[in-house]
Amino acid sequence: MELASMVTLEPADINFIDRAHGLGELIEKSAPEIEKTKRLPADLLDGLHASGLFRMLLPRVYGGYEVAPAMFAQTMNAIAQYDASTAWCVGQAAGCGMAAAYMDPVGAKAIWGDNPRGTVAWGPGKAKAVRDGDNFRLSGSWMFASGGRHAAYLGAHIPVTEENGELELKPDGKPHIRTFLFPAGDAPMKDIWDVVGLRGTASDAYTLENHFIPKEFMCSRDYAPERVIDTPLYQFSASNLYASGFCNVAQGVARTMLETLKGLATEKTPRQARQKLSDNQVLQTDIALCEARLRGARAFVLSELDDLWASTTATNNLSIEDRMRIRLCTTHAIHEAKWVADTVWDNAGATAIFANAAYERRFRDIHTVTQQMQGRKDHFQNVGAFMLGHPPAMASL
Repeated sequence: MELASMVTLEPADINFIDRAHGLGELIEKSAPEIEKTKRLPADLLDGLHASGLFRMLLPRVYGGYEVAPAMFAQTMNAIAQYDASTAWCVGQAAGCGMAAAYMDPVGAKAIWGDNPRGTVAWGPGKAKAVRDGDNFRLSGSWMFASGGRHAAYLGAHIPVTEENGELELKPDGKPHIRTFLFPAGDAPMKDIWDVVGLRGTASDAYTLENHFIPKEFMCSRDYAPERVIDTPLYQFSASNLYASGFCNVAQGVARTMLETLKGLATEKTPRQARQKLSDNQVLQTDIALCEARLRGARAFVLSELDDLWASTTATNNLSIEDRMRIRLCTTHAIHEAKWVADTVWDNAGATAIFANAAYERRFRDIHTVTQQMQGRKDHFQNVGAFMLGHPPAMASL
């Protein structure tokens, strides 16, 4: 715990929301190129690194900021108002940075502390990690590595096979899932990301075969007994912060679509109509409902995150009940944002279908967000079951 004592608990005096909006013009200008090339351009990456946005959730001892969850969520919302893929890449890298709180300082310093542009990307896959003395041998293939094309390191989450062929088990008898990190150049990337939305995340695939991983580059992510930095932020799991950030990607996208429709309504008179859209009573009602549902969902998320941050900074503990609260408000926020986006799309008419308008890409992006794990509707059932006394579902924690 010597490392943890080096970390101040005072919040960083930086408004990352303002920093995100400060990059807004560049992000928005880059969006067509991001969509076409499936990459964040170099000048935008320079701006994101210089702003510290990738490091919002990284421990301060490694050059991070350990921002409060509500600040992180609102910053993600701000970025997504300009481009969802950029926001998604920032959120992914920020969440991966939380692993540093569980790593040997030697590995964490090499990945993040010694490299001001150090970022990590990872995704699910089929693999095997075999213990090799104190170190490991890793073989497998993974995909959905959002931001992997500009990451310094890639990662994988795998149960460990002991040298005798048996799985390493936790005290509760379950397989011990460990996270392994390795230089991105060690794993050949395969372009598989031909998708409907969030194209700029380049969430591609990568492969390793019998690759040596030093023990310093392994950790047990979100496993409290092996937490190295025990400050309040790391009482939250990476999943808690992914949910908080990615639901705000959906919220930011829906906000821009709604504001664009408001502007369109004051200018457009639909074909064969006698009045502007702004005089249409159906649209007027939909605008009000969209505003209420978007603001309501946003307030629900921020209220829960502020409340839980206050209690966690006081107790240094986040309960299972608290994690379920995060799952409920964030899943709700994603689906309210989708409802708003669909309503905006309907009301914008033929204007919405053109690629050079503000609707078409965002419509695809938000419907891609809902297909990701954080948007699963069965989270509602899992939370409801927990409220009625059933055991917690791990996917909701």
